[in-house]
Amino acid sequence: MAEDLSSMYQVHGLVKWFDPAKGFGFVVSDAGGPDILLHVNVLRNFGQSSIADGARIEIVTHRTERGVQAVEIVSITPPEREDTPVLSDFADIDLVEMRQCPLEPARVKWFDKGKGFGFANVFGRPEDVFLHVEVLRQSGLADLQPGEALAMRVIEGNRGRMAAEVQAWELAIEEPED
Repeated sequence: MAEDLSSMYQVHGLVKWFDPAKGFGFVVSDAGGPDILLHVNVLRNFGQSSIADGARIEIVTHRTERGVQAVEIVSITPPEREDTPVLSDFADIDLVEMRQCPLEPARVKWFDKGKGFGFANVFGRPEDVFLHVEVLRQSGLADLQPGEALAMRVIEGNRGRMAAEVQAWELAIEEPED
């Protein structure tokens, strides 16, 4: 059965809430209208398993008998944040200098949202990299699953290597070399 392309729309909006355990959440369109269902499979097709509440999102939607649903993610912009660092480890880090750190491909070892942290490993390196939930939120994510691939900017913190930014893993591959 052919898909009716006349009912597909590109929408800009804000993530109202997303629950990775339930596998869905909702987006509020900038243009108004009903809430838009965002299923975890649509996020996975974009390369992530969660999204932070308040993140800006550009999606392709489809109207069905049951309501409006996201069918593709075009882009995600993390929620607005203050210029002050969220962790004391970042207090002495120059943001411009941090942005010059390369995005490194990594895999989540484990992450416990309730505890607010977890660890990942950069491909080809044995040591763990600390992941804090606030870094995830500032990167537009809400949770991570074991084995999930991602890209991280890693810094040396007071307690060792830690992620300063987390993105979709494809960005580590696409980032141009200097």
